Amino acid sequence: MPTRVLFGRFLLVVAEVLLIAYLEYKEATSFISLDVLYCLPVIQAARLGAIHAMRRSDSQAPTIAAILIAVVWSTAEAAIVWPLFPLKALALNVFTRSVTFTVIARVVAKLWKEREFGRRDMLTKLSNRVEFFERFETEQSRSERSGHPYSVLFLDIDQFKILNDDQGHHVGDQALKKLADILRDNSRRIDTVSRFGGDEFILLFPETDEQSCEVLANRIKFAAEKAFQQEGWQISLSMGHTTATGKQLSVDEMLHQADARMYSAKRSRN
Repeated sequence: MPTRVLFGRFLLVVAEVLLIAYLEYKEATSFISLDVLYCLPVIQAARLGAIHAMRRSDSQAPTIAAILIAVVWSTAEAAIVWPLFPLKALALNVFTRSVTFTVIARVVAKLWKEREFGRRDMLTKLSNRVEFFERFETEQSRSERSGHPYSVLFLDIDQFKILNDDQGHHVGDQALKKLADILRDNSRRIDTVSRFGGDEFILLFPETDEQSCEVLANRIKFAAEKAFQQEGWQISLSMGHTTATGKQLSVDEMLHQADARMYSAKRSRN
């Protein structure tokens, strides 16, 4: 998510806090308590910080939000009876609520991080097997209803072991990350790009027939091999794809077909 969008969502959290404080101030004499609503922007800020944290400053966003909410809540509460509200009580309320909201934020952030990283490949930040299988099941059901085809593209890197052995694993990791970027840049927003492990990647193309899948595969292959040549890496891609509609093929059958076609293409070049 771009920094601009993330900043916009954080401003939305701030606006929510101020709105809750305003409503609490207005309803102060009606015996209606809105205190629990302050948990909502804390949870939202924690979720955003957990999913999109890339720098240390980003990871502190939930804590900053927790302290801000504690200050706003305590200030709005004190404003109702100001100047009769003791400053000592105001300071203590800010402190205790900051601690409470920070704990809530950290717990929620941890849960969201575990959820997110449980579905992501740590090196490439692509989807992993878990997310791929979930997306595949969803796409199968959608295709069953619409009657539109979908395709799976299986690929791996030829001569990847030689690259690792000759230039070191750090270069191999760079190649994997470079390929991940290429796959993201040359696929659509609706597609699922996954790393299955090692140098194997798989892409799920919704609303894609066999001919369209071939076009997407050729575009990826051309972009990847151009990038590999620029880096001076003696590697290339082998690919295989298959297309189905609805639930006529299981995920294992589709992967087996795509994998078999990939190795057939690999053997034909050797």
